[in-house]
Amino acid sequence: MGPLVWRVLGSGSAVLAGVVANKLVTTAWKKTGRDAVVDPRDPRTPWKDAIAFAALTGLAAGAARVIATRKAAEYYEKSAGHLPKAMQHGDA
Repeated sequence: MGPLVWRVLGSGSAVLAGVVANKLVTTAWKKTGRDAVVDPRDPRTPWKDAIAFAALTGLAAGAARVIATRKAAEYYEKSAGHLPKAMQHGDA
């Protein structure tokens, strides 16, 4: 496996995980009885809701990306016998 495979595997899984996390937070937000659509940038959205939604989304997306990237690196290491070159130098 080469650097191109890692870029696709690592970045692709991180982006996908971020999208899924965002969908999960939006679904969970709706189930709490809050407004179905929350746009933290909209001045009509109460500050408390805007900050809470942004914080939850950021936390979920960040955690999902870390998990996905680590799992992708584990898969790469199993397949190639070593970590991707970017991770060997601490540049991940």
